[in-house]
Amino acid sequence: MTHTTTPQALLLIDLQRGMADPKTGRRNNPQAEDNIAALLAAWRGAGRPVVHVRHLSRSPESVFWPGQVGAEFQARFAPLPTEHVVDKNVTDAFVCSGLERWLHVRGIRELVIVGVSTNYSVEATARSAGNLGFATFVVSDATFTFDMQDLSGTLRPAEDVHLMSLSNLQGEYATVLSTAEVLVLNP
Repeated sequence: MTHTTTPQALLLIDLQRGMADPKTGRRNNPQAEDNIAALLAAWRGAGRPVVHVRHLSRSPESVFWPGQVGAEFQARFAPLPTEHVVDKNVTDAFVCSGLERWLHVRGIRELVIVGVSTNYSVEATARSAGNLGFATFVVSDATFTFDMQDLSGTLRPAEDVHLMSLSNLQGEYATVLSTAEVLVLNP
């Protein structure tokens, strides 16, 4: 990422009220929402494109079932009328959503990805973005995840799950940067 006039979209993934549900468990990066808010303010202040990705579950038992409070955007990340909203039913924001076409029509070739959760929707979306040829940046301290049990039954702390997910992305699919690094490059 360099200072550029190339259109660069900020993708906010799954910043919905259901992510604060106690069922989600212990998480990492308690400052992530503040970092996301700083990035969102910078993008809005510069008039850059912002895309809000919302997960709408296919399971009526999910906190993300349409029409439930959990599916609503968190108040501080509510989209403005001029900002694009993408609804998805799977982890990857590019699947059956029209996102790729929306970006191409606007000449957007660079994506900055923030949100939740790192090892699910953030990672899936970043992998697709990289595979589709977008210059993709994932903001490490503006994403977070939750403790997770591995296949052997061992509970892995959110910090480890987060770091492994970002490590999976670095270099192959995306460039991982901090909020401060992104803000320096995008004043």
